[in-house]
Amino acid sequence: MGSTTAQRILETVVVSRNADGSPHIAPLGVRLVGDEMLLAPFHPSRTLENLRRERTVTVNAITDTRIMAGALTGRRDWPVEPAEQISGFRLAAALSHTELDLHKLEDDDLRPHFYGRVLGTYSHGPFPGLNRAQAAVLEASILVSRLHMLDRDKVDREIDYLRIAIDKTAGTEELEAWGWLMEAVDKWRQTHASA
Repeated sequence: MGSTTAQRILETVVVSRNADGSPHIAPLGVRLVGDEMLLAPFHPSRTLENLRRERTVTVNAITDTRIMAGALTGRRDWPVEPAEQISGFRLAAALSHTELDLHKLEDDDLRPHFYGRVLGTYSHGPFPGLNRAQAAVLEASILVSRLHMLDRDKVDREIDYLRIAIDKTAGTEELEAWGWLMEAVDKWRQTHASA
Protein backbone atom coordinates (compact mmCIF):
# COMPACT_ATOMS: atom_id res chain seq x y z
CA MET A 1 0.00 0.00 0.00
CA GLY A 2 1.42 3.42 -1.02
CA SER A 3 1.75 6.51 1.09
CA THR A 4 -1.37 8.66 1.34
CA THR A 5 0.82 11.76 1.69
CA ALA A 6 1.44 11.84 -2.07
CA GLN A 7 -2.34 11.81 -2.67
CA ARG A 8 -3.19 14.67 -0.30
CA ILE A 9 -4.45 17.73 -2.16
CA LEU A 10 -4.61 21.18 -0.59
CA GLU A 11 -7.11 23.56 -2.19
CA THR A 12 -5.19 26.83 -2.40
CA VAL A 13 -4.92 30.03 -4.35
CA VAL A 14 -1.68 30.53 -6.26
CA VAL A 15 -0.28 33.87 -7.27
CA SER A 16 1.98 33.74 -10.31
CA ARG A 17 3.55 36.65 -12.17
CA ASN A 18 2.37 37.74 -15.61
CA ALA A 19 4.82 38.72 -18.36
CA ASP A 20 4.20 42.40 -17.55
CA GLY A 21 5.09 41.82 -13.88
CA SER A 22 1.51 42.00 -12.58
CA PRO A 23 0.02 39.29 -10.32
CA HIS A 24 -2.23 36.52 -11.62
CA ILE A 25 -4.51 34.97 -8.98
CA ALA A 26 -5.98 31.50 -9.55
CA PRO A 27 -7.37 28.65 -7.46
CA LEU A 28 -5.30 25.48 -7.73
CA GLY A 29 -5.23 22.18 -5.90
CA VAL A 30 -1.64 21.49 -4.84
CA ARG A 31 -0.37 17.99 -4.04
CA LEU A 32 2.13 17.33 -1.29
CA VAL A 33 4.87 14.99 -2.52
CA GLY A 34 7.41 14.38 0.22
CA ASP A 35 8.83 17.77 1.16
CA GLU A 36 7.84 19.32 -2.18
CA MET A 37 4.63 20.62 -3.73
CA LEU A 38 3.29 19.45 -7.08
CA LEU A 39 1.32 21.93 -9.19
CA ALA A 40 -0.53 20.69 -12.28
CA PRO A 41 -2.45 23.50 -14.00
CA PHE A 42 -4.60 22.63 -16.98
CA HIS A 43 -3.42 23.47 -20.48
CA PRO A 44 -4.12 26.08 -21.74
CA SER A 45 -4.14 28.58 -18.88
CA ARG A 46 -2.49 31.81 -17.86
CA THR A 47 -1.18 30.10 -14.73
CA LEU A 48 0.54 27.47 -16.86
CA GLU A 49 2.15 30.12 -19.08
CA ASN A 50 3.38 32.03 -16.04
CA LEU A 51 4.82 28.97 -14.31
CA ARG A 52 6.67 27.92 -17.47
CA ARG A 53 8.22 31.38 -17.78
CA GLU A 54 8.84 32.41 -14.17
CA ARG A 55 9.49 29.06 -12.43
CA THR A 56 8.41 30.57 -9.10
CA VAL A 57 5.01 30.98 -7.42
CA THR A 58 3.33 31.58 -4.08
CA VAL A 59 0.82 29.10 -2.69
CA ASN A 60 -1.67 30.88 -0.42
CA ALA A 61 -3.85 29.43 2.34
CA ILE A 62 -7.09 31.37 2.72
CA THR A 63 -10.41 31.23 4.53
CA ASP A 64 -12.02 34.07 2.51
CA THR A 65 -13.71 31.94 -0.13
CA ARG A 66 -14.61 35.04 -2.14
CA ILE A 67 -11.06 35.03 -3.49
CA MET A 68 -11.41 31.55 -4.97
CA ALA A 69 -14.94 32.12 -6.26
CA GLY A 70 -13.97 35.56 -7.54
CA ALA A 71 -10.99 34.27 -9.50
CA LEU A 72 -13.23 31.72 -11.21
CA THR A 73 -15.85 34.33 -12.11
CA GLY A 74 -13.63 37.11 -13.45
CA ARG A 75 -12.99 38.94 -10.15
CA ARG A 76 -9.20 38.70 -9.86
CA ASP A 77 -8.40 42.12 -8.41
CA TRP A 78 -7.54 41.09 -4.84
CA PRO A 79 -4.93 42.94 -2.76
CA VAL A 80 -1.43 41.47 -2.90
CA GLU A 81 1.85 42.15 -1.16
CA PRO A 82 5.42 41.45 -2.29
CA ALA A 83 6.73 37.94 -1.70
CA GLU A 84 9.68 37.46 0.65
CA GLN A 85 12.23 35.53 -1.45
CA ILE A 86 10.93 35.52 -5.01
CA SER A 87 10.05 38.23 -7.51
CA GLY A 88 6.33 37.90 -7.14
CA PHE A 89 3.38 38.37 -4.84
CA ARG A 90 1.30 36.80 -2.13
CA LEU A 91 -2.32 37.46 -1.25
CA ALA A 92 -2.72 40.14 1.41
CA ALA A 93 -5.58 38.07 2.89
CA ALA A 94 -3.52 34.87 3.12
CA LEU A 95 -3.35 33.29 6.55
CA SER A 96 -0.06 31.85 5.36
CA HIS A 97 1.82 31.51 2.11
CA THR A 98 4.58 29.29 0.78
CA GLU A 99 7.09 30.38 -1.84
CA LEU A 100 8.22 27.77 -4.33
CA ASP A 101 11.11 27.33 -6.74
CA LEU A 102 9.70 25.19 -9.55
CA HIS A 103 12.83 23.19 -10.27
CA LYS A 104 11.37 20.30 -12.25
CA LEU A 105 8.81 20.10 -15.05
CA GLU A 106 7.20 16.92 -16.39
CA ASP A 107 5.44 18.05 -19.56
CA ASP A 108 2.01 16.76 -20.48
CA ASP A 109 -0.53 17.81 -23.13
CA LEU A 110 -3.33 18.20 -20.56
CA ARG A 111 -1.71 18.98 -17.18
CA PRO A 112 2.05 19.56 -16.99
CA HIS A 113 3.52 18.78 -13.56
CA PHE A 114 5.70 21.35 -11.80
CA TYR A 115 7.61 20.23 -8.72
CA GLY A 116 8.32 23.02 -6.27
CA ARG A 117 11.03 23.25 -3.66
CA VAL A 118 9.85 25.19 -0.63
CA LEU A 119 11.89 28.35 -0.19
CA GLY A 120 9.92 29.50 2.82
CA THR A 121 6.54 29.39 4.53
CA TYR A 122 5.23 32.51 6.27
CA SER A 123 2.31 32.95 8.68
CA HIS A 124 0.24 36.13 8.61
CA GLY A 125 -2.71 35.45 10.87
CA PRO A 126 -4.46 32.91 13.08
CA PHE A 127 -6.62 30.19 11.59
CA PRO A 128 -10.17 30.80 12.90
CA GLY A 129 -11.53 27.45 11.73
CA LEU A 130 -13.84 26.56 8.86
CA ASN A 131 -17.60 26.38 8.55
CA ARG A 132 -19.65 24.16 6.26
CA ALA A 133 -20.50 27.06 3.97
CA GLN A 134 -16.81 27.64 3.24
CA ALA A 135 -16.48 23.98 2.29
CA ALA A 136 -19.60 24.30 0.11
CA VAL A 137 -18.15 27.34 -1.68
CA LEU A 138 -14.91 25.43 -2.22
CA GLU A 139 -16.77 22.47 -3.72
CA ALA A 140 -18.96 24.76 -5.84
CA SER A 141 -15.83 26.53 -7.08
CA ILE A 142 -14.37 23.24 -8.24
CA LEU A 143 -17.69 22.40 -9.87
CA VAL A 144 -17.75 25.75 -11.72
CA SER A 145 -14.20 25.21 -12.93
CA ARG A 146 -15.34 21.94 -14.51
CA LEU A 147 -18.76 22.84 -15.91
CA HIS A 148 -17.51 22.15 -19.44
CA MET A 149 -16.95 18.51 -18.44
CA LEU A 150 -20.24 17.82 -16.61
CA ASP A 151 -23.86 17.17 -17.53
CA ARG A 152 -26.65 19.39 -16.26
CA ASP A 153 -28.23 16.77 -13.96
CA LYS A 154 -24.98 16.23 -12.08
CA VAL A 155 -24.48 19.97 -11.69
CA ASP A 156 -28.03 20.42 -10.41
CA ARG A 157 -27.68 17.57 -7.88
CA GLU A 158 -24.36 18.89 -6.58
CA ILE A 159 -25.65 22.47 -6.26
CA ASP A 160 -28.80 21.31 -4.44
CA TYR A 161 -26.71 19.39 -1.92
CA LEU A 162 -24.17 22.19 -1.37
CA ARG A 163 -26.95 24.76 -0.93
CA ILE A 164 -27.93 23.03 2.34
CA ALA A 165 -24.65 24.08 3.97
CA ILE A 166 -24.94 27.59 2.53
CA ASP A 167 -28.46 27.98 3.93
CA LYS A 168 -27.44 26.71 7.38
CA THR A 169 -24.00 28.24 7.99
CA ALA A 170 -23.06 30.97 5.49
CA GLY A 171 -21.88 34.39 6.57
CA THR A 172 -21.81 37.45 4.32
CA GLU A 173 -18.52 36.46 2.62
CA GLU A 174 -19.73 32.97 1.77
CA LEU A 175 -23.08 34.31 0.52
CA GLU A 176 -21.30 36.75 -1.78
CA ALA A 177 -18.98 34.03 -3.12
CA TRP A 178 -21.92 31.63 -3.59
CA GLY A 179 -23.83 34.30 -5.51
CA TRP A 180 -20.96 34.79 -7.95
CA LEU A 181 -20.71 31.05 -8.52
CA MET A 182 -24.47 30.67 -9.02
CA GLU A 183 -24.36 33.46 -11.63
CA ALA A 184 -21.75 31.40 -13.50
CA VAL A 185 -23.87 28.25 -13.18
CA ASP A 186 -27.01 30.08 -14.36
CA LYS A 187 -25.14 31.43 -17.39
CA TRP A 188 -23.89 27.92 -18.16
CA ARG A 189 -27.41 26.47 -17.77
CA GLN A 190 -28.76 28.98 -20.31
CA THR A 191 -26.44 27.53 -22.94
CA HIS A 192 -27.15 23.84 -22.10
CA ALA A 193 -30.45 22.08 -22.60
CA SER A 194 -31.70 19.64 -19.98
CA ALA A 195 -30.27 16.16 -20.32
